[in-house]
Amino acid sequence: MELWIVASVAAALFQTVRFMLQKVLSIDVLSTAGATFARFAYAAPASLVVTLVWLNATGAAFPDLHLAFWGYALQGALSQIFATVCVVALFRQRNFAVGITFKKTEVIQAAILGVAFFGDAVSLAGWGAILIGLIGLLLLSRSPTTNEGFLKGLTSRATILGLSSGFLFALSGTSYRAASLELASDDAMLRASVTLTCVTMSQLAGMALWLRWREPGQVTAVWRARSVAVWVGLTSMAGSLGWFLAFTLQTAAYVKAVGQIELIFSMMASVLFFKEKITAREYAGIGFLALSILTFVLVL
Repeated sequence: MELWIVASVAAALFQTVRFMLQKVLSIDVLSTAGATFARFAYAAPASLVVTLVWLNATGAAFPDLHLAFWGYALQGALSQIFATVCVVALFRQRNFAVGITFKKTEVIQAAILGVAFFGDAVSLAGWGAILIGLIGLLLLSRSPTTNEGFLKGLTSRATILGLSSGFLFALSGTSYRAASLELASDDAMLRASVTLTCVTMSQLAGMALWLRWREPGQVTAVWRARSVAVWVGLTSMAGSLGWFLAFTLQTAAYVKAVGQIELIFSMMASVLFFKEKITAREYAGIGFLALSILTFVLVL
């Protein structure tokens, strides 16, 4: 099996485990913002160690960080914070599998944004995939515990949180790529690790200040929950490095296609770990969205 496939599957698995841990922390231990902060609090030191080890092993110099780099990096960092907050908050509204599926709409939303703002071309097959995704979205938007109509479902808190997370993750991913391209180095691993370190360190500092101001006690709570929270940070870092490595070795479309295995991981976690019930309509919605995303990335 090729390395980029292994990296993509591993990244999807690590990402699923990270969200599982954040869901656990947000239910009984931490606030939504606290569970979000746990990711950056423990990922930042780990990513810094990886970067320093790589620099020492390769003998490379630390690249210059220009203003343009910081502009893209901070835009991505802020977008990722809000995106993660939306996903963690969504876990309080719907089951784990549905929450992850809503997040995966980032692929489709990124394409629509490209058409709207940059004039990107989308093929007929691509528009067909978007239509399939809309059907899946309509099925998932309705809460299984109410008889609300489709229109009310589309404007529900869960749907808004889910679509917002997808949009913000799409924005952060685009920003990170732009930031890494601003670094003057031919070493893709170096660009990835430096970008990841700068982003997570800024997220650590920014969220720590915010929590001290708005939610006193949450920073201490994250430290007290370190037996679980540290794994949030480590799996986050491992997942991010996996994605960066895969994108370095293979085109984004193929990596994203393999990455859809995250939907299977999320359903297994929802049923086997959280003991949540997934309704027939939710299974259908997840299936339509999975088909939509997979088709879309393959016809790009």
